[in-house]
Amino acid sequence: MKNLSEMTGLDMYLSGLHDDEYSTIYNQLEPSTNNSVPLLSWGLYTEHYHQVLQAAKKKNEMQEVMQMAKKYNWKNDIKTVFSEHEYEALILTDSRQRIIWVNDGFSTMTGYSKKFAVHKTPGFLQGANTSATQKRTIKNKLTTNKPFVEVLVNYRKDKTPYLCEVKIIPLYTNTTTHYLAFEREVG
Repeated sequence: MKNLSEMTGLDMYLSGLHDDEYSTIYNQLEPSTNNSVPLLSWGLYTEHYHQVLQAAKKKNEMQEVMQMAKKYNWKNDIKTVFSEHEYEALILTDSRQRIIWVNDGFSTMTGYSKKFAVHKTPGFLQGANTSATQKRTIKNKLTTNKPFVEVLVNYRKDKTPYLCEVKIIPLYTNTTTHYLAFEREVG
């Protein structure tokens, strides 16, 4: 006979019993000896699993950027750069601001595929409510070769606007060769 504590949905079944029905089967209940996750702990397990999965994705993204850092001989401390910035999307551009790589979070946040984004400038994310002043400010700050943060209105593929915080880090050898943008939706 199958151990009742191993049955699927036992918690739900037991919660629906009247006191006299529960008393009748109480002695048949035995603690599970397997390593399954009890139904009541699934919410906690799912939250923990999501956190572990997110941390693994971010570690993989950092490793991808570190491989590119090695390829292009950047002098930046990539681990420190990643540890200092929260993000949903990553965009790596060359010195002309042409996108050479985006992470999966970029597609999730914007609705655009990686394939679509590569070889374009991030300007395709801007639209009617994107401030011309902010666009000029970003262009001017890029010439300083110093990290900076701006918040601007961007647009998803479905044309819905969102407020985007962009942290841009110049990546350099002797001169700036690329830019890494850490982006996240705010507000």
